[in-house]
Amino acid sequence: MPSKKANFVYMQLTTYIADLLYRYECVIIPGFGAFLTRYKSAHIDESSDTFNPPSKIVSFNKQLQANDGLFANYVASVEKCSYETALQKIRNFTSEISTALSEGKTISFKNIGEFTLNEEKSLQFEPLHQQNFSTSAFGLSAFVSPKISREVYKETVESLEEKTPILFTPERRGARPYLKYAAIAVIAISAIGFGSLKLYQNQVHQFNIAERQKANVLVENQIQEATFVIENPLPVLSLQLPKHTGMYHIVAGAYREIENADKKVAQLREKGYSPLKMEPTRYGLYQVLYASFEDRMEALNKLREIKKVENADAWLLVLDIQ
Repeated sequence: MPSKKANFVYMQLTTYIADLLYRYECVIIPGFGAFLTRYKSAHIDESSDTFNPPSKIVSFNKQLQANDGLFANYVASVEKCSYETALQKIRNFTSEISTALSEGKTISFKNIGEFTLNEEKSLQFEPLHQQNFSTSAFGLSAFVSPKISREVYKETVESLEEKTPILFTPERRGARPYLKYAAIAVIAISAIGFGSLKLYQNQVHQFNIAERQKANVLVENQIQEATFVIENPLPVLSLQLPKHTGMYHIVAGAYREIENADKKVAQLREKGYSPLKMEPTRYGLYQVLYASFEDRMEALNKLREIKKVENADAWLLVLDIQ
C-alpha cells in the first residue's frame, strides 16, 4: 500500500495536469501517454432539452510518450526544484499508476477522468464529462429548457376564432353617433390643410424658378460685358528638354532597385549630364543612360571619354527606344 507521501505527490501531479489542460491542447506524461483536448461548440441535447456551453473535450493517446519538457518544466517551476528532480517525480508517478493498473485497480485523475485495463489488458480512458477546460466558457453551465410548442398555440387560437365570431349589433353602433361626425370633421379639416399646403409649395417652387432665371440672365450679361486686360504679361518661357534619340546609348549602370536608379540619375544630373532612366528590362533591371546618339562613331568616341574620366564600367547599348 503506497504511503501518504506518495498519495500526496500523486494528487499534486494530477492537479498540475489539469492546470496545463486549460492552457495547452496536448500534455504529455513521459512514459505513460498524452492528454489531448479539442474544441466543441455549444450544442443542444434534443433528447433531454439541455443547452450545453462551448467546451474542450479531453481524450488520451497512449502512443505519445516522448518527453517534450512541458510537464516536467511546469512541475519544476511550481515546486521550485530542478528539472531532473521534477522528471524523477514524474517517473515515480507513472510507475505507481502502471502498478495499480496491473493489479486491476481504477486510477482516477482528479477533474480529468479514470483509467482502467480491459480484459485484453488494453488501457481504457473515460473522461469526466462535467469538467470543461475551455477558459472562454468559464462560469457557463448547462441548463434545461422545454420546447416551445408554437403550432399548438396557433391551432388553439384558430379554433377560438371559429367558435367565437365578433358581432356588431345596431345598438352598439348607434350608441355614440357623435363620434362618426367628429371623425368626418377631422378628415375634412385634414384634407383642406393638405390642399392648402400643396398649393403654397407649388407657388414657392414657381417663384424660385423665376428668380433663378433672372439671376442667370444677369450673370450672363455681366460676363459678356467684362473685359480682361493684362498690362504686364509674363515673358514666354521656352523649355528645351533633352531627348534621347538614336539607337546607340551609353549606359551608366543597371539597377535592381528603382531607388538606386533614381539616385544615379540625380548624381549624373548634378554633373551636367541629361540622364534617362529606362523602363525595367525583362530581368527587372532599371538602366540609366548618359546620352543617346544617331551616329555609331560619335557614340563610341563619347563612350571612350566617359570610360576614361568618369566611369570605367560604362558600356554601349544598341537599341531603338523610340
